[in-house]
Amino acid sequence: MRFKNYLSLSLAITIFFFLQNCLAQTTTTTSKTSLFFTPEIIVGKTQEANTDFPKTKLQKNVFLSIGQYNYNSNKEWAARLNYPKTGISLGYTDFGNSTKVGHAYSILPFIEFSILKKQLNGLNLQIGFGSSYMDTQYDIITNAFNRAITTKINWSFRSFFYYDVFKTHATDWRFGLGYLHHSNGHTNLPNQGLNSFTASVSAKIDKNSNSNNDFKKPTFSSKSQTYMAFRLGLGQNVLSEKFNTKKEVFTVSASAGKILNNTFKFGGGFYYRFYEHYYDYIKNNEALIEEQFPHFKDNPYGYATSFGIFASSELLIDHIGFEFDLGLNIHKPFYKIDWQLNQGFTYENANGETIEVLGELDWYYEIKRTISARMGLKYYLWTTNKAPKHNIFLGAHINANLGQADFTELSCGYVYRFNLKEKSI
Repeated sequence: MRFKNYLSLSLAITIFFFLQNCLAQTTTTTSKTSLFFTPEIIVGKTQEANTDFPKTKLQKNVFLSIGQYNYNSNKEWAARLNYPKTGISLGYTDFGNSTKVGHAYSILPFIEFSILKKQLNGLNLQIGFGSSYMDTQYDIITNAFNRAITTKINWSFRSFFYYDVFKTHATDWRFGLGYLHHSNGHTNLPNQGLNSFTASVSAKIDKNSNSNNDFKKPTFSSKSQTYMAFRLGLGQNVLSEKFNTKKEVFTVSASAGKILNNTFKFGGGFYYRFYEHYYDYIKNNEALIEEQFPHFKDNPYGYATSFGIFASSELLIDHIGFEFDLGLNIHKPFYKIDWQLNQGFTYENANGETIEVLGELDWYYEIKRTISARMGLKYYLWTTNKAPKHNIFLGAHINANLGQADFTELSCGYVYRFNLKEKSI
């Protein structure tokens, strides 16, 4: 069975579970939870994604964020993180060229932290991760110089610093500086992505914000737990612009580590992956197999796999986990072909013949072949706030070679926690 749109499914799962977790909390007598609304105007510049990228004027964005405070004596994660705000942002973006680059309609769950409170009161960092619908894509005939976006549905990311300029009874007026990114996670090529550097003016509106001032913050003891985890994943990507059909990537991993204060999860483990695109390229005896790597045909399955080790970090927020992994590929032989196909180019010579130039296997290739990364969200069936011994999760992640997207992945897994070690205060 072949799924046609993992990206859309991944994003739908991510946003649904984040909303369920962060905007559907039950208010109790021990909580001070209230909603706030933030209209925001953002301007900036869309960066050129490739040579001869269409010219753009001033980028214009309008966002509306709906968030909540997390002053609740039962939320240990909130206390450990100094009570961040969580919510959802809805946005419209005009990239400055309506015909060739177009517009984006975004939905991004976010988390916002107060930072450097003692040195600079009013400074906040907001991180959002979600989805955008793009109304204009690359087309080889009508829009050949916009190689940034080739799919309607894309991953989106935003990171903003906000400073509270001044406050009234119900409104915090804020100035922001930030970064916006849109790309499809290597599910179709070309996929250079759109990057923007922006500034914003916003107003956080909340008539009940002062009601949180009398919240008595609870005290939690220091604690740690050892864990073991297992994961199965089903990903999807394309190989190159020539081999631009989506195919599967099958993954499995095992890891272990520590959970500190029921909020911070650190560990390491081993992963194994099988790339269907790699296998088919070998089995079909494509050009580079015949010319450079005929020995791959002796074991197409083995040469279509990769395995390695990774270090993992995760922030646990009730049912949600924000995860970032950094790994080392021990075995990924086919990446030589992957790199040559994707880093090369074609041109026509004086006789009208199409000449293909392969990517060079240089020092940068060695780094990208070696370093892997993985970022995304998990939804845990049982809240992590209660430190359950057994838990099951669903995940949606982007996997990358260094910083370049490799494949989009849906996963499920199991976590086992050993006995809790608690230190009394």
